[in-house]
Amino acid sequence: MVTTTDRQIEAVVEIDCDALIGVFTNFLQFDVANGGASGDTIVTYWTQVKQYLEWCRESKIDPRAATRETIKVYRWWLAERGYKPKTIAVKLTAVSRLYDAAVEYGLMGGNPAWGVKPPTESIDPAARITYLEQGEASVLLKSVAQPLGTSSESGGCLKTLRDKLLLGVMTLEGTRTVEMHRLNIGDVVRQGERVGVKVSSKRHMRVVPLTPQLAQLMEAYLTARRGAGFDAMVDSPLLINLSNFGRGERLSRRGIRQVVDKYLLATNLKYMEGRTLSAHSLRHTAGTLALRNGATLRQVQDLLGHADPRTTAIYAHVGDRWENNPALKVGIDLL
Repeated sequence: MVTTTDRQIEAVVEIDCDALIGVFTNFLQFDVANGGASGDTIVTYWTQVKQYLEWCRESKIDPRAATRETIKVYRWWLAERGYKPKTIAVKLTAVSRLYDAAVEYGLMGGNPAWGVKPPTESIDPAARITYLEQGEASVLLKSVAQPLGTSSESGGCLKTLRDKLLLGVMTLEGTRTVEMHRLNIGDVVRQGERVGVKVSSKRHMRVVPLTPQLAQLMEAYLTARRGAGFDAMVDSPLLINLSNFGRGERLSRRGIRQVVDKYLLATNLKYMEGRTLSAHSLRHTAGTLALRNGATLRQVQDLLGHADPRTTAIYAHVGDRWENNPALKVGIDLL
């Protein structure tokens, strides 16, 4: 039975949620990333904050009266529902940003989420890295020589060039799926004979230099694309959907993942014992193989756009763990 007190508490929570939502809306628009937050970032923050405010409502907690202990209870609640530490970290960051907004706009005197950390992750960071060996990467990229079930009459040539360019840039240059999705024609950078692409993600922009062969693929793709009659304005999407549904529109992130999976499956590289590859595995492939073939940590950090060199160092640990295993120096023959 809902009592009058319960109704009063719910009413207060609803009012306070409205106030918080108002300042958070302004905060996302004008303060996050100095007013330049991407649409994906805003959607992520809203999704996580909505979950937190819903939890407050169900728990009959006024979010403006939340304390550090309140946030700890919410953290426990998330862990009890099976969320992984990395996911909980994202959710707590969003909650902290909500209270940053409340402090920034004078709604609260302090941020109760400050200093509340996610559960300690016991997984070895390098264990999350899935990548292609150099020979496997070669097999994957060469598999795009044939359009896999398409014909020239149905745009197979253009589709093959698009897919090979997509896989090549992601596997060799380590671009993220979202970066490939956002690319426009105007993001193709030319400096003499050198060609690159200007990508934006995670609050900053960088130019990814293409290898000479990738540059040739880019020019061939753009030529075939113009020949097929597709728009070539600077703000037109670089990678376009070539299926009957949505033809000519920007290739979605899901579409990019589907393209990658199609070729991974066709080459029997998608699922292997102890390893399942994804589109993001191509980024890991680029980092791992670059370091293995002599690139410096700083060069790879710049290529992949890592803000923290410790993120890049994980790729070095992946290779070093096997190639410089101290047990190999013991020299005891087991066979």
